[in-house]
Amino acid sequence: MLLGRYYEGLELHSEDKMVLAKFISPHAVLSTSRALGGYREDLEYIFNHQACEPTGHGHGKTLRGFSDPLGYQADICAKRALPPDRCASLSTAANTRLVAVEAESFRDLTVVAAVTGGVEGNAGRAGDPATGHEGPNGYESLARAGAPGHGTINTLLFCNLPLTPGALVRAVMMATEAKTAALQERLVNSRYSPTLATGTGTDQIGVAAKAVADYPPLTSAGKHSKLGELIGRTVKTATQKVLVRQNGMTPDRQCSVKILLERFFERDGYYRASLREFAAFVAQRAEGEARKLIAENSRPLFHDPVTVAAVSAMVHLKDEFSWGILPPLTWNEVMATQAALVAAAVSGAYANIPLYREKFLELGAPPTDAGFLDLAARALVTGFADKWESDV
Repeated sequence: MLLGRYYEGLELHSEDKMVLAKFISPHAVLSTSRALGGYREDLEYIFNHQACEPTGHGHGKTLRGFSDPLGYQADICAKRALPPDRCASLSTAANTRLVAVEAESFRDLTVVAAVTGGVEGNAGRAGDPATGHEGPNGYESLARAGAPGHGTINTLLFCNLPLTPGALVRAVMMATEAKTAALQERLVNSRYSPTLATGTGTDQIGVAAKAVADYPPLTSAGKHSKLGELIGRTVKTATQKVLVRQNGMTPDRQCSVKILLERFFERDGYYRASLREFAAFVAQRAEGEARKLIAENSRPLFHDPVTVAAVSAMVHLKDEFSWGILPPLTWNEVMATQAALVAAAVSGAYANIPLYREKFLELGAPPTDAGFLDLAARALVTGFADKWESDV
């Protein structure tokens, strides 16, 4: 299926588990491809291939993509009558039929981004603990038991004007920043640390710029250049669209207390929780009938926008302590005050904020992820109990 023709130099196709970019005219390409990656001027195609399903689907051929990337690419190309020595390939477990394509232009400049992606299993933050180490004898796994599943954001980026090699590298930087901005705006959590994600552990990218003989190569793709602006907008928009298609990450769905707090919910060194698990964790701090009510009505409680806003502020303040912006000596006062606001948001009893604050000051919460998560859960339970203090 033809996705589109762009600037008389590019065709994008979606076919047979693949997003295929065909260069109608020569392009310079910079890519992370394991086969024919790096800087190339001799490619006719770059493609993004779905190697497996995101969950529970491992097979021998996918492993060959790591052990023998050139041979694996040759197999893919042979099936589709593509020249293996004129292709660069990216690999993903995301459904390539869900690709999001964005194109923007300014005067004689056009930028096209085609993004596939899924993040719920493998999202991580730069600097998170690694799951492997590559040495002279191959790849050594450092993964713990119960490691998160697949997750990859693959970005194909095209420009209708020539770029210097340095500008191509800068375009990779700009696209990466745009991807990270997209994840930040969707509150995507790392699975490897109690932080927000900046990408996944297997993200890949390919950037291609059309060769135009009579046009001097562009030298800048940073934020001050129009090229950088178009890269930022197209990649961010395409990334957010594909996360809706692959993972259902709409703004409404991400408006969630559970999503805000699950990145502090640690199990076996990873950070994640199902809605049922998180609801049970919160409900354990309630008494009597309230415990069952919270467990059975967690979805409307956790998606209430006023409650989400209060918890969001509490989480951000927790981050500021982690970053060293707020001094540790203020932890109890700041967190007790914020927990009181969360309780008031749930109960609607804003006149009770001073009472809530005193309660949480007396309770105390250790300045740890577990202590913070416990305090947030107790704030939700306190507010819920007061919401139904009477039957009117």
